[in-house]
Amino acid sequence: MNINDTITLANGVEMPRLGFGVWRVNDGEEAVNSVKWAIETGYKSIDTAAAYKNEEGVGQAIKESGIAREDLFVTTKLWNADQGYESTLAAFETSLEKLGLDYVDLYLIHWPVEGKFVDTWRAFEKLYADKKVRAIGVCNFHEHHLDTLLKEAEVVPMVNQVELHPLLSQEPLRKYCADKNIVVEAWSPLGSGKILDNSVINSIAKIYEKSVAQVILRWDLQHGLVTIPKSVHQNRIIENANIFDFELKDSEMALIDGLNKNERTGPDPDNFNF
Repeated sequence: MNINDTITLANGVEMPRLGFGVWRVNDGEEAVNSVKWAIETGYKSIDTAAAYKNEEGVGQAIKESGIAREDLFVTTKLWNADQGYESTLAAFETSLEKLGLDYVDLYLIHWPVEGKFVDTWRAFEKLYADKKVRAIGVCNFHEHHLDTLLKEAEVVPMVNQVELHPLLSQEPLRKYCADKNIVVEAWSPLGSGKILDNSVINSIAKIYEKSVAQVILRWDLQHGLVTIPKSVHQNRIIENANIFDFELKDSEMALIDGLNKNERTGPDPDNFNF
């Protein structure tokens, strides 16, 4: 494995296994610098969203990086207030303009807004058919949300990006998605920092002379997940990518698996205040 490793989506598009997230990264200098540092480190995948309000900074960083557009994989997401058919199409154009791009590689529905996400998905299918996006998917969808969507969808979502970390391993959802050929992508893979003092992972980290964050990200990759750690610190951005020179043993993977408590750091999609 290396930083250029990809996973093949259902439509044949290659998506990097390790990406860079920009949730809670301020637009402007902070976004520009952190994304440029990530690209310099070797990250090819950048994950933003309309709700993060930093698409312009991400776009500026991409432009200033000097990397060819086709060598990057850019994800953005539709916010809840914009769900619905026509409003989705308009919101996508706004995101594209802010990013300064001709297309995005992956467009995601940010949350499953009840009564709206099926119409929203029809707009996603149009954007996909029109080749304005290379792949489409969802975020924060439970199995029952996917069941509802799949009854109406012509295109199966290629990705489901969900909160996923050792305290919320999402095994039933991962199995469901695997059966439907939907790639699972982990947001907040470090549990918003709440797992970094975990004694079990700390003991494993010492064996490999790695950080707890590096061990968790390695656990993600060995489970076949896509993962998108976020940082605004250059040293951490580099450290989070330095996870390809060691491999966790099956017994160590099982120890980390055993930490699951179905414990969220973010909202439950069934109880989110949309």
